Amino acid sequence: MTSVPVLTTNLTTRLERAQHTAAEAGMDALLITPGPGLRYLTGFDARYSERLTCLVLPAHGDPVLVVPALETAVAQASPLGDLGIQIADWTETEDPLSLVSTLVPEVRTVGLDDQMRAITVLGLRETMPEVAQRPAGPVLAELQVRKDPAEIDALRVAGQAIDEVHAQVPQLLCAGRTEAEVGGDISAAILAAGHVSVDFVIVAAGPNGASPHHDLSDRVIQPGDVVVVDIGGTTPAGYCSDSTRTYAVGEPDSEYLRHYQTLQEAQQAAFDHARPGVTAESVDTVARDMLTEAGLGEYFIHRTGHGIGLSTHEEPYLVSGNTAVLEPGMAFSIEPGFYVPGRYGARIEDIVVATDDGAERLNHCPRELIVVDV
Repeated sequence: MTSVPVLTTNLTTRLERAQHTAAEAGMDALLITPGPGLRYLTGFDARYSERLTCLVLPAHGDPVLVVPALETAVAQASPLGDLGIQIADWTETEDPLSLVSTLVPEVRTVGLDDQMRAITVLGLRETMPEVAQRPAGPVLAELQVRKDPAEIDALRVAGQAIDEVHAQVPQLLCAGRTEAEVGGDISAAILAAGHVSVDFVIVAAGPNGASPHHDLSDRVIQPGDVVVVDIGGTTPAGYCSDSTRTYAVGEPDSEYLRHYQTLQEAQQAAFDHARPGVTAESVDTVARDMLTEAGLGEYFIHRTGHGIGLSTHEEPYLVSGNTAVLEPGMAFSIEPGFYVPGRYGARIEDIVVATDDGAERLNHCPRELIVVDV
């Protein structure tokens, strides 16, 4: 498949919006360390290590990147180098936290990257004892939660790539193979489909399917097992895929088929409900009420969905208590499931993006239970 270029066309606008949003939130500066926030704002996929890299983004003024001197060339060669951002590098014998403090000499409140190392947070607190620290996450989430057309296209590419992998799973699942063996083949298929990394592979057969975040094990797949397969990776553009389908090795019993039919209907109803103007929690309620009415409510033990973009999990979260209103451009999973301890599980997950008047699925492989011949 054809990869999309790294999305760097609107980085200047993103930086300006981040400054404006930070100022509105009462923050004098944002301090952004390696992770999705730094990639979103600058296009720089910085190395995450004990050596501090930090974007200092004042609410008013020019941004500066603090970076170890041995990584200056890497920073300059990244999309950040074309933005004209000043680079302040530090050597092995210098204190980068003191350098950061000199770049924000008169601030009263800073927003710290949600993924900043605790030792850095505490070091900044000691270096700038009069400065209040707040999470930068709400500021960045406000920017990232609505995807622009290029980002949505990148998520479509990611959805197509992971669909290609799910299409191969029935040929990989068979009685006598272990979850780990199947998972190894799926990992190779994720890369072959155009991802640059494998973020996770869950192959949960039989009773293991009752654990939503089961990984891989040496359990041998048995005739009659149902198998939950949840997989995802990152594409060349930096955007993530995430999709779950449930398979059966041989025909399952009538009770399971009845429960699965309810799950499929609940997932469809949640998708039909998801549109601009409804709350995030209401999508969860639609799916949860249907499963509860069918006697499966106690077995639906997680939220109905999560946002997705440069991270697999981000805002908006489709969960009770989240009254945020969905807006066009928001991208999120819809993934109800049920998990009966000691017996089996099931989940159906699609990535969905809110449109002007509804929602678009970005995953298109079959949502029916896929029965594999023994």
